[in-house]
Amino acid sequence: MYEGKRILIIEDDQEISRLLSVILAKSHMEPVAAYSGTEGLLQLQNNTFDLILLDLMLPGKSGEELIKEIREKSSIPIIVISAKVDIENKVNVLKMGADDYITKPFHQEEVMARVEVQLRKASSQPVLSAEIGWRELKINTEKRSVTLKENELQLTNAEFDILTFFMNNPERALSKKEIYESIWKGTYYGDDNTISVHVSNLRKKISEMTTEEYIKTIWGVGFMLI
Repeated sequence: MYEGKRILIIEDDQEISRLLSVILAKSHMEPVAAYSGTEGLLQLQNNTFDLILLDLMLPGKSGEELIKEIREKSSIPIIVISAKVDIENKVNVLKMGADDYITKPFHQEEVMARVEVQLRKASSQPVLSAEIGWRELKINTEKRSVTLKENELQLTNAEFDILTFFMNNPERALSKKEIYESIWKGTYYGDDNTISVHVSNLRKKISEMTTEEYIKTIWGVGFMLI
């Protein structure tokens, strides 16, 4: 299903880069290695990729700098793979626009599963109406565009998918488990801040355009589009 997908690995540790390349090649994907942030950006400028595996501590440009620059021009899925294990780093890069975060040392099966999830999301076709509206929010699922009060709202892939899920289920309390399993198509183990971080970032972007509340926290349950 994912044969021939081109994955850019931006990792300065050659052994880890080689291991990631082997993992991807086993699934008949095409890994391309870059050993610095500058080299990674050059690859992105000159070639087309389906997904990025990104270290944070890189020579040249840091992973955080790369995420910011990439998100200004592209919605390509980004999975961070980093030795930084504290929650603050994870939250920060998710807020910057990363789609997922894996800590080192990693299991090969986890890397492959998370890569497949992001590729599946990126290639999936919308099955519901191409245009969805709720109050002054409007989504076009084919163009993957969002407007609020007729102004374009710039969202990451994860934020767009969460908002679309909300707008297809308005005024309904949605649990973190339900949101996670619907969007990431995986099992939710209850110890992942991913949903809360993406929803917080989504709220912040909405609040920059309006003082009206759109997403309400339902304590003990999850969130609701109101």
